[in-house]
Amino acid sequence: MGEMQFVPGGVTAPKGYVAAGCYCGIKKNASAKDLALVFSKRAATAAGTFTTNRMQAASVLYSKRVVDKGAARAVVANSGCANACTGAQGLRNAEEMASSAAEKLGISPDEVIVASTGVIGEQLPIVKIREGIENLAGTLSQGGGADAAEAILTTDTRAKQVAVELQSSAGPITIGGMAKGAGMIAPNMATMLSFLTTDASLGKKPLHLALTAAVNQSFNRISVDGDSSTNDMVILLANGGPGSDVITERSADFKPFTQALTAVCRRLAHMIVEDGEGATKFVEIVVKGARDNDDADRVARTIGNSLLVKTALFGADPNWGRIMAAIGRSGAQVEPGRVAITLDDLKLVSGGMAADFSEARARELLSKRDIVITVNLGAGKGETRFWTTDLSCEYVTINASYRT
Repeated sequence: MGEMQFVPGGVTAPKGYVAAGCYCGIKKNASAKDLALVFSKRAATAAGTFTTNRMQAASVLYSKRVVDKGAARAVVANSGCANACTGAQGLRNAEEMASSAAEKLGISPDEVIVASTGVIGEQLPIVKIREGIENLAGTLSQGGGADAAEAILTTDTRAKQVAVELQSSAGPITIGGMAKGAGMIAPNMATMLSFLTTDASLGKKPLHLALTAAVNQSFNRISVDGDSSTNDMVILLANGGPGSDVITERSADFKPFTQALTAVCRRLAHMIVEDGEGATKFVEIVVKGARDNDDADRVARTIGNSLLVKTALFGADPNWGRIMAAIGRSGAQVEPGRVAITLDDLKLVSGGMAADFSEARARELLSKRDIVITVNLGAGKGETRFWTTDLSCEYVTINASYRT
């Protein structure tokens, strides 16, 4: 029990799910898909986590109500328009997206999750979306997961999907997922959309507990630029059919299921960081020896979001002073004379002061795509991991003209 392996596919890898993606006319580029639909053929439990940004998009406000009821069978998501800061009309458009999908799928509107991503402040072209949903409903298939994953992208350079198979006490369980995100990525529920599916059977409470644990160890530990979006959400559907054992929080299968779900979320989170806007580096920050895990988290987040650290990473400049400064302003309990910093296997700082290291070797390590920075605070047993990028000239170019 609990053996897990990655398998091909995404949201349609688990049994009972179909999906599709198409171009409906939201994006200017007619060759880019901009509308996705995911559907469970049978009833499903739903759980979700949402952005803590107070300027929440209409899709977030609508979908939170659906998730609160604990059941959903479909997700309809558009890219190219965030439907955020759009007032009462924006909420009506989100509701119409749900009702249009529900009508075509033969389900209730309160079983439809709605998601949007793109430019803030513009109204959805709802007529085009209605027509797109009609098209998608007629093309749903088990092979449509890749098209759906492509249709939710904005500045992403590639689709992001993954699936795992877990051997439970009652037989194999599959968990699949897709995500989008490349910019406006910050660890405040993370800034992205992710849709997860499983053919396991879980009730509302255990599903929520598993998802929250998985998100806290994945999407909540990434950053590209420190900006938190209006549209973040992670949705999980569980449609375990007749004959499948129900997993509760007390079941022997609950921990392995949560670990497998975390593996899916973490792989998707890493894909987001690797595809960060203009990113040339994938950076893992490991903090050890903190007073507690919360302090470790404070240090890791502050380093991972520091513009000065990120620009030094881009320039392959071993300016460890910037890391020390970030540690010092993190709010964590720190004794400077105990701090050590290591770059891969090269010690840069020992006892809060410069170690005797080769500058050339440090530059060589910082020139790699994958970098590990380890901080030991020497204050306790708290530890954490966090994933971030460098900050390049290309990031500025992308975001200087994102809307125009």
